[in-house]
Amino acid sequence: MTTQDYATYVAGLPRVLVGAAALFRDARGRVLLVEPNYREGWALPGGTVESDAGETPRQGARRETLEEIGLDVPLGRLLAVDWVPPGPLRPRPPLVAYLYDGGVLDTEQLKSITLQEEELLSWRLVTPEGIAELLPEETGRRVAAALDALARGDGPVELEGGHRVG
Repeated sequence: MTTQDYATYVAGLPRVLVGAAALFRDARGRVLLVEPNYREGWALPGGTVESDAGETPRQGARRETLEEIGLDVPLGRLLAVDWVPPGPLRPRPPLVAYLYDGGVLDTEQLKSITLQEEELLSWRLVTPEGIAELLPEETGRRVAAALDALARGDGPVELEGGHRVG
C-alpha cells in the first residue's frame, strides 16, 4: 500500500470525538460543577481532547481544568470511560468520555477558583444526591458510577450512555 493509498484509507475511517473531565470533591464529599454560558445546565470541568495536536485524554482533562477554573492539579486514576452515541438532539459523531479523579480540594484551592469568563458563568459544590437534578442524564449517571468506583476502590467503570456495561 502506498502512502497516498494509506492516507485515503485513514480519511475514510469512522470519526469519534473524545472528551475528558475531572471529578473534584470537597471534604464533605460534594462535587464541583461548572455552569457553561453556551448551553443550558451544568457540567464537570473538562472538555474536548485536542487529539489532532497529540493531546491525551488525561492531558486534555488537566488542560481544560486549568483553562476553565484556574486549577492545575495532577489528576488521579481513571474512574470511568463512557461511550456516548449520537442522538436526535446531538447531531455529532459518537463521543468517548473519560472521567478522572481530581481529588479532594481544600479550602484554599476552592477559594482560588477563577472562572474562564468566555465559557463559564459560575461554579458550585453539589451533594451526590443533587447531581441528577443539575447534570444531563448520561453525565449524571457517569458521575454516579465514578463516585461508586471511588467508594469501592475499584474501576475504571465501562459505560455506554452512562449505563454500566455487563
